[in-house]
Amino acid sequence: MNNARVIKGRGATLNMAGRFESRDVVPFDDGWSGPESVACAAATEPIPRDEIATPSPRTVIHIERARSIISKNNSPDIRFDQSVNPYRGCEHGCIYCYARPSHAYVNLSPGVDFETQIFAKRNAAELLKKEISRHGYVPSAINFGANTDPYQPIERIEKITRACLEVLLEANHPLTIVTKSSLVTRDIDLLAPLARKNLVNVYVSISQLDNELTRILEPRASAPANRLRAVRELSAAGIPVCVLVAPIIPFINDEFIERVLEASQDAGARAASYTIVRLPFEVKTLFKAWLQQHFPDRASHVMNRIRDMKHGRENVSEFGERMRGSGIYAELIRQRFRKTCARLGLNPQHLAALEATDFVMPAVTLERSNSRDERRAQRAFAPAQQSLF
Repeated sequence: MNNARVIKGRGATLNMAGRFESRDVVPFDDGWSGPESVACAAATEPIPRDEIATPSPRTVIHIERARSIISKNNSPDIRFDQSVNPYRGCEHGCIYCYARPSHAYVNLSPGVDFETQIFAKRNAAELLKKEISRHGYVPSAINFGANTDPYQPIERIEKITRACLEVLLEANHPLTIVTKSSLVTRDIDLLAPLARKNLVNVYVSISQLDNELTRILEPRASAPANRLRAVRELSAAGIPVCVLVAPIIPFINDEFIERVLEASQDAGARAASYTIVRLPFEVKTLFKAWLQQHFPDRASHVMNRIRDMKHGRENVSEFGERMRGSGIYAELIRQRFRKTCARLGLNPQHLAALEATDFVMPAVTLERSNSRDERRAQRAFAPAQQSLF
């Protein structure tokens, strides 16, 4: 962790290799070159490494031609059995994100790479239309945001999530959305008619209400006030909203539980839920480095409490326990959450029961080309990439 550093606008302080890499490269400053050595040489006293300005890496969009788009799920911990992820990686940069290890599968780091090397599946809507039109397909709610946020900043440009919503609206297909972005309100014109048919529930994640904490915990996500505004606008449009107080991190944001629930209920949320922080695979290393950079005074205290909720380990993967934890502290959080929700009337039963009885299989035009040049152009399109910002 000696090479950990705070990068403005990014959550991770490391960019270590993923667990599938055969080698790792560790930068070493010998003091003879680079802006850090110049800054130190000009100073009368040594400058701490975390106070030296570090350029923020640009976001790079990779265009991915996905082969399939609907992922299946059999976990009893979540209420959907299929999902769509329009993007790999997430610009929001939440340090606790359990999806970070997925970048290791494409030979990129779960650290800074996860936030800066983003894959956009531009053929997602086309694939979605084909997959829900297959013979024997049985419709059930499709979740957007199971892995990475469908409304992360590049959605403003790519509009892949919106294109998928258009497909599902045409087909009267049920869906759910999980996001921590106020950009979701852009699509109220699609979500409102879906809601009138009991086809959509939106889950807005609000982990706390402090802007300064958001800046380092979820650096490119919407500010808490903007997420509450999104809850208000969605609710006013008749779209059922559930607020997720997630994840709860002991001694970091657990003090906000009641305040988030009260503000959410005031904004029109119908229900609420929560999760305890999860630290699978490389996320453990990233999170502990982040703690040392931003909260060195309480880092060991935080990790000890996390272990208390996970049988002395830093992570548990067992169904039924990985989301909520166990032990005295986990039970205390459960009681606080349950009693506050009861007082405010935030009940999951207030969410619309999603219907699939009016599903209409969309018309799909299967295009087959015998043009060698066209097939060659499609293959060339796959690795294309462009820079954002």
